[in-house]
Amino acid sequence: MAEFGFNEHHQNEVINYMRFARSKRILRLKTIDSCFEELKDSRLVEDTFTVDEVKEMLDGLQVVVRGEVEMELINTAHTNVLLLRQLFSQAEKYYLRLQSDISELENRELLEQVAEFENTDFKTAGKTLQETSKPKLAPLNEGGVSELLNKEIARLQEENDKLKARLRTLECQALSALDEKTKAERALKTLQKDHSEHQMAAHSQEVSSLEDTVAALREDYERSLNDKAASQKDLQENLISSKHELLRVQEQLALAEKELEKKFQQTTAYRNMKEILTKKNEQIKEIRKRLQRYEPDE
Repeated sequence: MAEFGFNEHHQNEVINYMRFARSKRILRLKTIDSCFEELKDSRLVEDTFTVDEVKEMLDGLQVVVRGEVEMELINTAHTNVLLLRQLFSQAEKYYLRLQSDISELENRELLEQVAEFENTDFKTAGKTLQETSKPKLAPLNEGGVSELLNKEIARLQEENDKLKARLRTLECQALSALDEKTKAERALKTLQKDHSEHQMAAHSQEVSSLEDTVAALREDYERSLNDKAASQKDLQENLISSKHELLRVQEQLALAEKELEKKFQQTTAYRNMKEILTKKNEQIKEIRKRLQRYEPDE
């Protein structure tokens, strides 16, 4: 089993599991053999059998053997799950995450190595198939875990020392920067004191320039307001004049319309049309009177 890279402890665990699996397999094979023996003892008591009888016996045997094999396969799968549960529980105790490669379960080369181990090394390790006392699943090697913890503590300690050194360096840099800042402030105050008069003069000149600019802007603004007021006054006068002109034109149009209607009423065609309409109205009245004579209202 050295080809798999197991240590002695894990190799013993594998041997114990293979013993358990082999004993279960032999027990199930004995059960299947007993099924055949029972068939021989209970059914094969005559010298000749018909085809139907043979078929019936084989069908019954098939059902029994199929059930035994299926039960063994299911039990093997469930047993493997329980074994994985124990291993995963131990791994989670130490915050480990185990991974499995299902494709390796059908690796023919590895399967042949396991079979060879079972036929040679396994027999050498224990020639009898007696069940050993059920061992309790031991935790992982405490020495290995302690070593890992010690390494992690050493790594964290080293990182802590580096951080402390880094902090001291940063403190020195901060103090140096603070000193430079103090020197710069002192130099700035000295420069401000030396050039205070010049700065005040420049400031006064700048204020005067700003005042002149504001005064010029104010004059431009007032001029713009005056121009805008004059423009609005002109527009208002033009609007009033336009309204008066419009009223005058409308009055002229009304007079022209009345004059045109008066001239039309004085034409011969208008008089003839009016006479015709008068005659037609009298005729209609006469006809209505006649109708009332012959067809009085109900």
